[in-house]
Amino acid sequence: MTLAVDDPLIEGMTIARPLPLHESNRRLRALYPECPRMYGVAVMADVARRRWWPLRDALTTDRLALMFASAAAESANRTAAAHQIAATLAHVVVGRVLPLVMLEGRAWDTGLENLWVHADSEGAIDWVGVVDPTVRALPDDPFFEDRTDLGAAHFARDGMVRLPSEAALTTWVAHRSHRALHPLFETVFDVSGGAISTSSMWNIVGAAVVGAATHIPLLARSSELKSMFRGQAVLDALVGFGLPVRGGHRPREGKGLLN
Repeated sequence: MTLAVDDPLIEGMTIARPLPLHESNRRLRALYPECPRMYGVAVMADVARRRWWPLRDALTTDRLALMFASAAAESANRTAAAHQIAATLAHVVVGRVLPLVMLEGRAWDTGLENLWVHADSEGAIDWVGVVDPTVRALPDDPFFEDRTDLGAAHFARDGMVRLPSEAALTTWVAHRSHRALHPLFETVFDVSGGAISTSSMWNIVGAAVVGAATHIPLLARSSELKSMFRGQAVLDALVGFGLPVRGGHRPREGKGLLN
């Protein structure tokens, strides 16, 4: 039997105005109730900001340098430490939003200026928040069903923006994630002394997409085909931006998602 765990940060949230992202977050947390911060994000207006910091500060402060130094000291391996930091950032930016994209055809803004991160007592990132809780969604999203006479401005006030197609959603997610991760990966490269290449960091992103497309349907008992289709579309968009998210090995026969 799966038991839900009370999380002090989640229990301490004060939601003054429920929005579609709050509903999506509740469903995402239910995927892994033993660790409710595993999926979903916080809305920054709902939380006290102790131990939270804006992700864009990683570009102008020594936070990533300190994280790398700590990881390198623990593992005694600079390559492994750089890989760990890059994987953390990939999860913060794109890995977090993928379950929502795959399950609900929704996405929050993964832009660098919209993301905050929460640090545990040792300084490691253990949760993610968004400043703007507006969700992009597909035209057939249930939110729009009884609101056919309302315009885009009204939807935006209610925390929703309707995108025209699956391609528009996955391309937008890929674009915003690319714009966020590019300077972060460059900073990791610098603070690690080039311990791993930025190409390797983008390979980590590709692996995160494939992993989510494989794992999320198992947790949610949802459509594997839909998850693979949307994951493939995100990968294709990233490739279209010139990013090396595909590994060098050819997929085995029968594999549905190409990385």
